[in-house]
Amino acid sequence: KNRTSVLKEYIMGLEIIKGSAQFEYGWSNPEDLSNWLFDNPELIGVSFVGRSNVGKSSIINSMFGRQTARVSKTPGRTREINVFSFQLSLNGKPAEHLPRLYLFDLPGYGHAQVSKEMSKNWETLLGIFFEQTSSNVVMVNLQDARHPDQAADKGFHQFLKKYNFSTFLVFNKIDKLKKQKERAALDKLKPQLFKAYKWVKQIHFASAESKAGLPAIHDALISFFDHRIKLAERKEINESNTP
Repeated sequence: KNRTSVLKEYIMGLEIIKGSAQFEYGWSNPEDLSNWLFDNPELIGVSFVGRSNVGKSSIINSMFGRQTARVSKTPGRTREINVFSFQLSLNGKPAEHLPRLYLFDLPGYGHAQVSKEMSKNWETLLGIFFEQTSSNVVMVNLQDARHPDQAADKGFHQFLKKYNFSTFLVFNKIDKLKKQKERAALDKLKPQLFKAYKWVKQIHFASAESKAGLPAIHDALISFFDHRIKLAERKEINESNTP
């Protein structure tokens, strides 16, 4: 077997262990978040962010195991950054040789019924998060397939473009688009979005309810994690060999 096929097999054998996500922190104080990120400059993981009512918690729970994220009955209620650590398996067994990875559940944006004070704290918190978080964290921006690229989403991407994060754009609730015409219109939008948002590397259509599209997102995340883990290992070897 050549090296490429061995690597491909290895990546295909990797999976997120459902139910392995452990809640670590709920950051609402910007200073505490800043200190923690300063102490963890190289962490690898994934961050989920989207409008308040986009079904973010449902997607996270579908991918990482039930009840990982708290599903709020009131959109916009969660105003803290929830941090989980999770593990990968290799060919069905926990991959003990790999580091634990991090999942960030970010508070939803664009919700009107949030006090000015809360909104200001959210902006400070998110500013610190994007300013200090390792570029080894991939951003997954969730949008509603029925209402793509709303004003709040455009605003978020204007904010995001200042930073150097690989970003996946996921349109959730694809099952709610009953007509072929609606799906075709969303598909047609993809080239425009890639052009407008250069940092978006992939666009996925998904449904937390029907599970459509989730395996493709899972595999995209696995490829990202594997690449970043290997880069970190190489860096470590180079540093240990430097006199």
